[in-house]
Amino acid sequence: MESQQAEKRIEELRGLLEEYGHHYYVLDNPIVSDAEYDALMQELIKLEEEHPQFVSDDSPSVRVGGEPLPFFEKVEHRSPMLSLGNAFSADDLRDFDRRVKQLSSGEVTYSVELKIDGLAVSLVYEDGKFVRGATRGDGTVGEDITANLKTIPAIPLRLKEAVNIEVRGEAFMPKGSFEKLNEQKEQAGEEKFANPRNAAAGSLRQLDPKLAAKRNLSIFVYAIGYLENKEIPSHHEAIAYLHKLGFRINQESKHCSDIEEVIAYTEDWVEKRASLPYEIDGIVIKVDRLDQQKEMGFTAKSPRWAIAYKFPAEEVVTKLENIELNIGRTGVVTPTAILTPVVVAGTTVKRASLHNEDLIREKDLKLGDSVVIKKAGDIIPEVVNVLTERRDGSERDFTMPSHCPACESELVRLEGEVALRCINPQCPAQIREGLIHFVSRNAMNIDGLGEKVISQLFDHDLVRDVADIYKLEREELLKLERMGEKSVDKLLAAIEKTKSNSLERLLFGLGIRFVGAKAAKTLALEFESIEKIKSATEEELVAVNEIGEKMASSIKRYFETPEVVDLIEELKSLGVNVLYKGPKAPAASEVQDSEFADKTVVLTGKLHQLTRQEAKEKIESLGGKVTGSVSKKTDLVIAGEDAGSKRTKAEELNIEIWDEVKLIDVLSNL
Repeated sequence: MESQQAEKRIEELRGLLEEYGHHYYVLDNPIVSDAEYDALMQELIKLEEEHPQFVSDDSPSVRVGGEPLPFFEKVEHRSPMLSLGNAFSADDLRDFDRRVKQLSSGEVTYSVELKIDGLAVSLVYEDGKFVRGATRGDGTVGEDITANLKTIPAIPLRLKEAVNIEVRGEAFMPKGSFEKLNEQKEQAGEEKFANPRNAAAGSLRQLDPKLAAKRNLSIFVYAIGYLENKEIPSHHEAIAYLHKLGFRINQESKHCSDIEEVIAYTEDWVEKRASLPYEIDGIVIKVDRLDQQKEMGFTAKSPRWAIAYKFPAEEVVTKLENIELNIGRTGVVTPTAILTPVVVAGTTVKRASLHNEDLIREKDLKLGDSVVIKKAGDIIPEVVNVLTERRDGSERDFTMPSHCPACESELVRLEGEVALRCINPQCPAQIREGLIHFVSRNAMNIDGLGEKVISQLFDHDLVRDVADIYKLEREELLKLERMGEKSVDKLLAAIEKTKSNSLERLLFGLGIRFVGAKAAKTLALEFESIEKIKSATEEELVAVNEIGEKMASSIKRYFETPEVVDLIEELKSLGVNVLYKGPKAPAASEVQDSEFADKTVVLTGKLHQLTRQEAKEKIESLGGKVTGSVSKKTDLVIAGEDAGSKRTKAEELNIEIWDEVKLIDVLSNL
């Protein structure tokens, strides 16, 4: 076939496959047989192999999966992917309704939709073309899984309009695909997936997209994270618009006039959920009007205008074999029930939290008891009650110890607390848990240094405090099990990289009592250095917004401890940053007078002195709005190295263009 004919046929095949795929995977209304679709796909793949000059990254042929990836890149979300608060009863929903009406003006209606049990993802489109997909991650930073998401037939590679949009959705594995996958694993002698959610997450985190392509995943989109140059007044209209663009939406969603209609909807699905071809773990309720959503805003963790109703938990009976004690990083002793393994809500449960000694007494738990287990919100296993009528006399009383099982120090109960606590600062269990916290994602975020590796280092006496992490030597690590040269070099590079973290990560990682990630960021932004925090009085700490007396007292006590003073000095000597490196909060006058106030700005190309996210945060803190593409509404383009088509378009539209040097100059003079 001649080149011109091949190009024409390739475009024709792509159009047909997109149309047939849309009807099959999005509309659930196939218009051709599977055999015909497969034959057309094979013809397209063959033509693209013979004429590689016509290969396109939005061709339906990418659904079969590309070359394996070496690793997943980290991706920062344009706006946070926050989790939802939970409701477990009709009264909880009525309380939510009361809070909503107190915070909003005008009549409130709701959009309700099924809460799909899968993996939350973000999909980014530029000019209608799918350019990036990412996992939710920690809500701020996820992993780039674009290659794997392209293998999901229900995700359009080109939209029906050339829009710049970011959408949120839930990728999932249908029940039929899950059962088939587990059958294959069983036949191969491999461990089966516990539930479709784990299977979907595992499939999308395969480094080989060809494996992801074989898993038969699907998706429902449920929200717009960002949309350029178009205003949509309500959530239900936004969902209709997404459907118009070519996305798969869940047809079971509903627009409800009041909270009682919402409650009726949730009660209906408690019974009907089992009939669905996919798993759901609740119902999501959202205030429908988007202006009211904006008016109500967010807490640190979740939107005030949305909530997830969780279905009543499945309850099963099993045996309480033992009670194990765990010492947390703050010394709290937490009893954990060791159970005869039992399947609850699709997963095998072997352990359940018992919280504290008082709960054990309240429930009258004895070792050997038959107990009822459920998963709170279908997630956390807990012991509901004891079946005392099944006791046969073989059960044994459990008594909390008087001394720490890890260090033999006497356990104490502090005034006003129910938990027993080990107050020995040298307790090995506390030190180990503190190290695990220090390297965790929201703290110093050291890649490759998880709980198992920390335990291994601790057991070999290589780390005893957080400063020891920065003293680890290559030869010491190579002596450990499962520590090859590549993994050791990668781990040491990851540790070295975190020395430059901004102060708030270090503050949170130190594990100061009552200081969470948000408070650590607040303190770092206010004082800018660890030295200023150390020298601050309690009155100065309390004067900071969101820092209460209890937290201020804890911070003051922490930094007055001689061991802490020595630790901070040691970290500094090892090169660990103790300064705030994030964007500063400008004064109102600076925002009003800044060159970015009320301007729409586009960042393009590679920046060297700032990351793209840092530049975005600085511009937005000074009153600017950063968007993803150049249009007539763009006021300013910041063009870094290899700026490309966005710079060209800005020149065509006669839009002002700055280079990075001017950006830095302007920012430094504000």
